[in-house]
Amino acid sequence: MSSSAHRPVWRRAGQWLGLLALWGALLVPAAQGQDLRSQFEEKVTTFTLDNGLDFVVVERHDAPVASFATYADVGSVDEPEGKTGIAHMFEHMAFKGTTTIGTRDIKKEMQALERQEEIYLQLRRERAKGPQADSSRIAKLEEQFEQATKNAESYIQEGEFENILERNGVSGLNASTSSDATRYFYSLPANKAELFFALESDRFANPVLREFYTERDVVMEERRQRTESSPTGRLVEEFLTTAFKAHPYGNPTIGHMSDLQNLSRTDARQFFEKHYSPSNLTIGIAGDVDPERMKSLAEEYFGRLSGGEDPLPVRTEEPEQISERRVVIREQTQPFVLIGYHRGSIQSEDAPVYDVLSDVLTEGRTSRLYERLVKQEKALQVQALPAFPGSKYDTLFGVIGVPNRGVSPDSVEHMIYDELEAIKEEGITEEELERAKTRARSSLIGQLDSNQGLALQFAQMEELKGDWRSVFRKLDAIESITVNDVQRVAQSTFERSNRTVAMIKTTDDEEQPTAAAN
Repeated sequence: MSSSAHRPVWRRAGQWLGLLALWGALLVPAAQGQDLRSQFEEKVTTFTLDNGLDFVVVERHDAPVASFATYADVGSVDEPEGKTGIAHMFEHMAFKGTTTIGTRDIKKEMQALERQEEIYLQLRRERAKGPQADSSRIAKLEEQFEQATKNAESYIQEGEFENILERNGVSGLNASTSSDATRYFYSLPANKAELFFALESDRFANPVLREFYTERDVVMEERRQRTESSPTGRLVEEFLTTAFKAHPYGNPTIGHMSDLQNLSRTDARQFFEKHYSPSNLTIGIAGDVDPERMKSLAEEYFGRLSGGEDPLPVRTEEPEQISERRVVIREQTQPFVLIGYHRGSIQSEDAPVYDVLSDVLTEGRTSRLYERLVKQEKALQVQALPAFPGSKYDTLFGVIGVPNRGVSPDSVEHMIYDELEAIKEEGITEEELERAKTRARSSLIGQLDSNQGLALQFAQMEELKGDWRSVFRKLDAIESITVNDVQRVAQSTFERSNRTVAMIKTTDDEEQPTAAAN
């Protein structure tokens, strides 16, 4: 499922006054994060249940709605070897109901699911023998598995989880899985808040993981469409596996096809038990709610989740890159250029500088690469990626360029290098820096305008940084950046030995020598 955020199409007068106050703060550049943070101090309540589950509650009484976001500190980066795609698979499973939701007879269904799994594991083991496998046994097990699947699915009340929410006025129901995290979110009328607590706690206390193999087929088809049948999808996958030779950021979030073909319901259960402990979850709530009531409901419903040890973070570190790495895909399609440089994680002191670099390079019609490439019709699109594919661990600063007709990807690549070199040698202007700071403030205010944005942002920062106020501290950090900081980071980052380049070239495009560039 893809990300979406609930934004009301109307606002009450009080809501407009609150927004005007926030926008007015843009006129005061100094201590901007502190100014915004102070406006939320009295509106935000945090608490932690005995089992370790954290809550961040933001009061906004402008409209009788509330948004809810569950931030699970687990993504594809946490997947065991040979089981890529399992984080995304569990996200799909979380919508399939529980022992009390989505079943006609849970006792018979569980028996049927256990039989289905028993047959599948036998089938997987036999297939793993390769040339030595018994083809007649495989055929027999496949027939048994198909029958067992039909039997298990006969007990399902299709879509009951979503149906309950839809009958109660849900909006923005969705989820997303990234390299770093999995997010579940939706909005409800404020008087239906208890429904969230009942349903959300149930799906993490009593998951059934029904329809696993049917849904696995859906995910494999998703991979075929988004990666194997998409030139840019294939390029991004090749780019990441080339840029990261050790760290799991090099693995695709959707999973490798051979892994997906062998994932089992047992694998999903083990992944859930390891990574979905209460202490690895943070829930954000924003809207017309009473914090004391939210705490009471949290203790009543989520208090039943059993605690567990926090899973260890990824221990593999990407070794320092010592030479440029390049990938070229040749086919008759739209050329594409993707360049990445290794950089530190979100915890790095220089992390905010990359947001400024991204802004200066590609944000707005006055940005350097937009003026150099798009305005001069050398490229159809340019986009900087300050942290790709994630930010929890050391990651990449990326730049995308889509060449215009008749322009070679090599030309676009070297025009990008020209601008990076200019920043390394001459730095950026104070005017460029101030524009970046203003846009950072504007972007944050835009996110704070949405209950769903608030719930997601505050939950994420509470989980990753231990304090929702880090949303505003990032703004303070950006405000303190100088032109010298930007030049220093550019000089240490934009080195030839530190970069990975991936591009799509048309099959009739002659190979062009790559000029040396730092």
